[in-house]
Amino acid sequence: MNPPVRLDPAAIARLQGLELRAQRIVEGYATGRHRSRLRGPSVEFAEHRDYAPGDDRRYVDWKAFAKRDRLYVKQFQAETRLTAYVAVDASESMAFRGPDAPLSKWEYAQATAAALVWIAVNQRDRAALAIFDRRLREAVSPGSTPAQIALVLDALQRANPQQRSDLPTALGEVSLWARRRGVVAVVSDLLGDVAQLVAALRRLRQARHEVVVLHVIDPAEIDFPYDAPAIFRGLEEGPAWAVEPRAVRSAYRRAAADFLKAAAAGCRQAGADYQFARTDEPFDAPLRRLLLARGRGPRG
Repeated sequence: MNPPVRLDPAAIARLQGLELRAQRIVEGYATGRHRSRLRGPSVEFAEHRDYAPGDDRRYVDWKAFAKRDRLYVKQFQAETRLTAYVAVDASESMAFRGPDAPLSKWEYAQATAAALVWIAVNQRDRAALAIFDRRLREAVSPGSTPAQIALVLDALQRANPQQRSDLPTALGEVSLWARRRGVVAVVSDLLGDVAQLVAALRRLRQARHEVVVLHVIDPAEIDFPYDAPAIFRGLEEGPAWAVEPRAVRSAYRRAAADFLKAAAAGCRQAGADYQFARTDEPFDAPLRRLLLARGRGPRG
């Protein structure tokens, strides 16, 4: 049985006060602060306008009529909710854990996904979870109550990173599942063809979602810190190779740096906000960087 997935109280405390905001109009509303640019009946008064024939008399301000002998209709800020879809990669490569990392990529992604859901629910928005590898494996429908966090933690605990990845197919299924426009947060190591990743992210953007990407990488995948000759086996149906690490380290590091640069550029090219996340740093650190950057306001 998989170990339980829990929210780290210290990390959550460091995330307190941060919000996952929508930077554009999502589902017709300016979301993320629970107000729209539309007017309608809600809890917070916005302004008066003159009464016109056909207006609902329930919204006539009779106190204003008594003072001014003129009919006014109350308008209110229409309260809205953001829908945050957290799509987390549970493919086999996510099980990797290098010699210097406290968590595997999957464990790191579990904690990151759980924290994102906690943030959304804590700000009274809807949160949903999608777990994928080569396809969408499990989904938790949007919810905004504290019980939603327990449902998400349970789904994350049950998942096992065993299958190969197919980001284009899986994110295509996520796009079809996420019917209400919102913010889609992809938590993945992004291993695969970058051009196909860009196309998949663009499909999410074409569905009118905002997209953020947390790129989870183990430091050993960047530095290749191994010294002794060894057999290296591909995690996703890849071949096994007898390798002399010192002979290939420089070339490997260049290839890894090229991949990271291309992945970051591809995400931004697709219109997604990108944040790099190393598994040897606390998982709340890249989340803080991402949310603080998004909180500075809309992009052009």
